Amino acid sequence: MLRALAVDDEQPSLEELLYLLNADLRIAGAEGASDATEALRRINRALESGPGGPEAIDVVFLDIHMPGLDGLDLARLLGGFAQPPLVVFVTAHEGFAVQAFDLKAVDYVLKPVRRERLAEAVRRVAQLRDTAPLIPVHEPDPDHISVELGGVTRFVAVEDITHVEAHGDYARLHTAQGSHLVRIPLSTLEERWRSRGFVRIHRRHLVALRHIGELRLDAGTVSVLVDSVELQVSRRHARQLRDLLLRRTTS
Repeated sequence: MLRALAVDDEQPSLEELLYLLNADLRIAGAEGASDATEALRRINRALESGPGGPEAIDVVFLDIHMPGLDGLDLARLLGGFAQPPLVVFVTAHEGFAVQAFDLKAVDYVLKPVRRERLAEAVRRVAQLRDTAPLIPVHEPDPDHISVELGGVTRFVAVEDITHVEAHGDYARLHTAQGSHLVRIPLSTLEERWRSRGFVRIHRRHLVALRHIGELRLDAGTVSVLVDSVELQVSRRHARQLRDLLLRRTTS
């Protein structure tokens, strides 16, 4: 059972989040705080109580835009604690996801919060707290990958993905229409999509061969043009990439 603290300066949002959390059978109890200062006071009591104490908090569900210290500031402060609670961001803004994951957030839930999406975040928190391995992500079919956009789960066709950028244990999928952050390591996608024409060109980039428009050589450096985006190719991967592109043009 998890003990949770929800932090949001908007009272209706806070009440809705607390209602959903307290309705989850994995949550032993959820409290609320209306700003980061109040949250810090409560978290300090939890740390003084210890992990198994009566005041303990396992996870903080944290809004980003708040007066004074914002959610990212609070997460940075928690990162300096010896035994901080886990953090899940709950926000209406998609644009801070990379910063959130850089701060070791467990999940990033977009408002309006859906019950099933919040339940998935709670599941991830419970798994991390129990040090159990993550359950692998199973896609509905090999031709699509599920992404979250504005609180809605959508399915992006793999053939529409031009390249993928690594963000730690996450990856950003780029298409002509935009980009999406998914909770899958780049190495996993590399293995999964190798047979679909994706190739590693750098430790941070995976590229779909069919979307490469140009291969550029300049003063010993190699780069590719992918739908008007120029990406550097590392020396380690340059020879393999040239061979693959030559085979595609001659086959």
